[in-house]
Amino acid sequence: MECGKSEQLFERAKQVIPGGVNSPVRAFQAVGGVPRFVKSAQGAYLTDADGNTYLDYICSWGPMLLGHGDGEVLAEVEKACRDGLSFGAATEREVEMAELMCSMVPGLEMVRMVNSGTEAVMSALRLARGATGREKIIKFIGCYHGHSDSMLVKAGSGLLTNGAPDSRGVTAGAAQDTLLANYNELDSVAALFAQHPEEVAAVIVEPVAANMGVVPPGDGFLAGLRALCSRYGALLIFDEVITGFRLSPGGAVKYFGIQPDLMVYGKIIGGGMPVGAYGGSRSLMEQVSPVGAVYQAGTLSGNPVAMAAGLAMLRQIKARPLIYPALERKAGTLAAALREIFPYTVNQIGSLISLFFTRRAVTSFESAKTSDTALYGRYFQHMLDRGIYLAPAQFEAMFVSAAHTEEDLAKTVEAARTFAV
Repeated sequence: MECGKSEQLFERAKQVIPGGVNSPVRAFQAVGGVPRFVKSAQGAYLTDADGNTYLDYICSWGPMLLGHGDGEVLAEVEKACRDGLSFGAATEREVEMAELMCSMVPGLEMVRMVNSGTEAVMSALRLARGATGREKIIKFIGCYHGHSDSMLVKAGSGLLTNGAPDSRGVTAGAAQDTLLANYNELDSVAALFAQHPEEVAAVIVEPVAANMGVVPPGDGFLAGLRALCSRYGALLIFDEVITGFRLSPGGAVKYFGIQPDLMVYGKIIGGGMPVGAYGGSRSLMEQVSPVGAVYQAGTLSGNPVAMAAGLAMLRQIKARPLIYPALERKAGTLAAALREIFPYTVNQIGSLISLFFTRRAVTSFESAKTSDTALYGRYFQHMLDRGIYLAPAQFEAMFVSAAHTEEDLAKTVEAARTFAV
């Protein structure tokens, strides 16, 4: 496909934006070639600056559950824009959004809106420390929880893709209270608790790891985390920035039936607009300022346009619960077809899929790393040339949306069949 305009834009961007992109994975460094500059999107398709159209499996990294350009979301956003872009004051939409989220997620009694998943994680961790009076946090190697300093330790997503599991600029002091466990290995968590029985404030986990590729939790893993946290007086935090309202109308909490103490959200709750949120029980959340002593604030938190988009998204999700089994069937069909084509591992849960170029079962960070990333890069370019837009990195997820049709799935499978391994 012709990509001259994208090439020109990329060269211009590199002069004024680090690496020419505002988020590293967009730079195509892991797969080679020129990043496509997108001009518009509708349904399951993207159109780039050169006029090329691609079947989209990134879905803005998850938020576009209903597809791009959903009519109800756009209508509410346009109405909100006419009312005003930002006020720096409370609005009715914030209240409606919080009420709706709390009505959908088990155990979510209060929620605080912020502006990104990173900010939500940072705030939830501060609350956990403030509520417990403890300082240490257990996270899992290969899980990504945004780019706050204490979470950039053995992280996934773009850091893993670029071969640098840590970031320069993170001080030893910022990282010293972050303890590392192995995803899907309860023994590694139990060992950390045994070493620090009264020091761990919280365990934070992606209930489905989706930043080392898609890695579902093993049987008993989440329940085991819940039991360990309860035993040692630590809080369990579900980072649902990706899984929130994507696995089910109540996210991973409802999908797995495991109750964390705090939940972190982003992506889908903004309907495509920048947003984040964290929440939990009333007793915990009332420790946040201005009621409690755990300080957190944000000038654009609860932005009226973002709230309008999120409300339109969640109202449709709540009214259409059958969207989830339909999404799971689509993703399951695509995953099964990929398994027939390739002698490699395909992980799938709900509407999340990853094709790993390894013959090993992928259940952890270590097994994910056995994937042949160079081969994935060739596969990515092959699919891109045939109008299929996948994540430009092995260790990211494919997202299926309600806008993907059976014909779209068939087109994807046919393009994959022509790839010479």
